[in-house]
Order: sequence, then structure tokens, then C-alpha cells
Amino acid sequence: MISAHARTPAEKPRARALGLSVEGTPGPLNAITDVPGVAVGYTTLIEGQGPLVPGHGPVRTGVTAILPRSLDDLQTPVFAGYHSFNGNGELTGAHYIAEAGKISLPVTITNTNSCGVARDATIRWATQAFAGAFDEDFALPVAAETYDGFLNDINGFHVTAEHVFAAIESATSGPVEEGSVGGGTGMKCFGFKAGSGTASRIVPFAGQDYMLGAFVQANFGAREDLTVLGRRIGAAFDGWQMRRRTPDRSLSSIIAVIATDAPFLPHQLRRLAQRATVGVARMGGIGRHGSGDIFLAFSTANREISGGTAPGLLQSDWVPDEHIDGFFEAAAQSVEEAILNSMVANADMEGRDGNFVPAIPHDRLAELLGLNV
Repeated sequence: MISAHARTPAEKPRARALGLSVEGTPGPLNAITDVPGVAVGYTTLIEGQGPLVPGHGPVRTGVTAILPRSLDDLQTPVFAGYHSFNGNGELTGAHYIAEAGKISLPVTITNTNSCGVARDATIRWATQAFAGAFDEDFALPVAAETYDGFLNDINGFHVTAEHVFAAIESATSGPVEEGSVGGGTGMKCFGFKAGSGTASRIVPFAGQDYMLGAFVQANFGAREDLTVLGRRIGAAFDGWQMRRRTPDRSLSSIIAVIATDAPFLPHQLRRLAQRATVGVARMGGIGRHGSGDIFLAFSTANREISGGTAPGLLQSDWVPDEHIDGFFEAAAQSVEEAILNSMVANADMEGRDGNFVPAIPHDRLAELLGLNV
């Protein structure tokens, strides 16, 4: 039986619509937005066809915004940790996460050459949204990137501050669209069209069910590496190849954001972020040299984590390290399924100079795995 969350809001099939069932129990939406308070917004930019004219297109890019808390509560920080599996990429704010173990404001993901725009625009948005709050303070928001220059006029710098504002302000806590949307618009994975994907897991602990969700911007992996549900099948798609009129330098990356409402301390969230590596590896990723495989994890629990004007002690809850394995498993499962969703919920795309990336063919995928679609 196909579950209620087997299709995206635009009725695109997700992995479970094909019978691809990664282990674990998904949340109601099977999305990062199953974590209460977390929201996702997009700005998608698709324009033009034909030869590349820098500054004019074709354009295949966008911005994704992930809000750890509700729009009016984004100044309240969350504990966070990050992990770089292969560091050929960028995630701003990483030094502050390593130092202080917390973040605030929206997390944005876009293309490589627009990462700075996304970071700066997030600060501009915050100074307007929270008037006066930054008069004597600073902001170090998280912005991340993956490379979309095979399909997109990446040196045309088409992402603007207004696009970042729109992604933040459109963020919702309901079902999440996937595929070629937001920052994932121009991305490819294992030689197939990919981009934005999400999944979640319910994790029982100490008599309570917690939510853990993952969001990925998937843009990594060589075709021969592709592995689905433990079966290495990339070589079996010989009839579905990318077409290129400009060089593909195999530039690639994956950004994964893991959110949970379970209480964790920063060092534990760093460990949780590391487990995204397992989800990537299950899909066949090996962390190739040209890949920026960078992972962030945050917890929406423990609201009182910043000191006030007067000195005083604070208290936090946390899951003991000795009992954390169920959350590690959920992180690996969610990232694996999010990558699958980013590929399944997609369509062929032609971009700059006629460069073409096919969508993974559902019938062939099901045939290889012995599934009925």
C-alpha cells in the first residue's frame, strides 16, 4: 500500500510511490517539517534556453531557506553541530558553530557563486525583520552551496537579495516540494537530475516519540557508484546519459541539514551530523575530491541557551550519549531517503549550451530492484 506521503505537493512521485522503502518509520509528512516549528521555503529561477550568454542565461538555479524556528522566533538560537565529510565546498558560520555550538536565523542553500549573496541577504532580512535587534550585535548565519554550472549560468549571478527574502518569507511547515526547486534547481546526482529532497523518522526514546528530519541538496556521485537499497545498479542505465556541449568537470557536492526536537548538546549534534555520511555512502557516495559534502544538525529543544543581561546559570536537557544510537540510525535513514526523493521527484532538464541531464527512469529503476510500479 502506498503511503499518504508518497507524492509531493505538486503530485510528483517520491521514492515510496515506486515501492522504494528505506528502513525506519517516517513521520506524518516524511519531511524535515515533521519537526515542530521547522519550515522550508524556495525561490526557483528557470529561464531561457540555448547557448550560454553570461549574465543573461540560461538560468537554472534558486534559493532554499530552512527555518529552525517560526518566522517571528528566529532570533532564539538552537544548539547545532556540523561535519565536513569532504571539504571542497562552503558552509558559512561554521567557525562560530565549532566555537559556540549554536545558530540562529534561517539556513540558506544555493549555488556556489551565490553563497555570499545568500549569507549577506539573510543578515539584511534579519535587520529589517527584527528592527533594532542588531544595532549593537552581529549575525553569522549559515549559508551553504553546491555547484550548478553544468546547467546554469552560474557566473551570471542571477540570485539576488530579493530572491533570498522571498525564500525565507515563503517558508511553510507543511509538505515540502522536492526535485528541481529552490537551490536544488540545477543539480544532478549520479548522472541523473536531482536537487532538493527530504525525509524524516520517528525515534522512540524514554517513553516519548521524537522527530528527526533531513533535507538535502544532492549534487554528488558518479553514475557507476549509484547504489539503491544496497544494490549497485548505476551501470545498468546505459541508455540514459547526460549530453554535454561544455565540459563536465565532475564538480559535485551534497549539503544535508538534520533537524530534531530531541534534546541534544552541541557535541552530540556534531556527531549526529556525521551520520549523514552513512546515508550518502549507502547511496554509493565516496566523498570524491571535487565534492563538498558538508552536514549540519540542530535541535529545537532547549530554548534557554543564551545568557541574559545578568550572570546566571542555565540548564539543558539532553539524551545521554550512551543511548543515542537510535537517533544515529534515523539520521542515516533520513538522509538516504532524502537523496532518493531528490532524484525520483524529478524530470529531465536541459540547460546552458544544450547540456542535458536525464531524470532517473522510474520503470527501469523498479525493474532492476524487482518492484511493481
